[in-house]
Amino acid sequence: MDDRCRLYLVTPPVLPTGFPDLLAAALDAGDVACLQLRLKDAPEDEIRRAVETLLPIAQAREVALILNDDAKLAAATGCDGAHLGQTDGDHAGARKLLEGKILGITCHASRHLAMEAGEIGADYVAFGAFFPTSTKETVHQADPEILDWWSEMMEVPSVAIGGITPVNCGPLVRAGADFLAVVGAVWNHPEGPAAGVRAMNTAIGEALKGG
Repeated sequence: MDDRCRLYLVTPPVLPTGFPDLLAAALDAGDVACLQLRLKDAPEDEIRRAVETLLPIAQAREVALILNDDAKLAAATGCDGAHLGQTDGDHAGARKLLEGKILGITCHASRHLAMEAGEIGADYVAFGAFFPTSTKETVHQADPEILDWWSEMMEVPSVAIGGITPVNCGPLVRAGADFLAVVGAVWNHPEGPAAGVRAMNTAIGEALKGG
């Protein structure tokens, strides 16, 4: 993980027809650090099939595939890691299970939760939501200041999440976010996901220069 703020791509809640080709085009369009497979409420066999299809596409491009919510399934399917919410099981146990792999933990807008995640060995902490999002109900509102505080205090990388677009991402980049988690800004881009990735990377670059 380097000093540059990078794109952390999250899949749409339901994978559209032809998604593998869309994903390949998106990952070929610009820098993407990792891909989170986030299929809320999908049956396990559907998730397993998705991993089997998408993992080779991501790994061929040196993009880590992170499974949302389920550390055991992430380990069983050969994913590069797991992203866990605060109610997704035993974080310390997940850390042991995913030894040598990536563990990310949602910390909302809580410094305390982030410190706890760092103490158990999380590879990154996720803060948000910073902006309104259609992907999920916004219960926790985060302020860019928490990213600045975290980057000054800790070496564990931070992920900013929640309604992030090329237009609004600048303050998050300048506040020290290591990664920007994006869904709609890429998959719903009017010119397609590849254009969405290019637009996000352009905006990140401009924010870093302007910062």
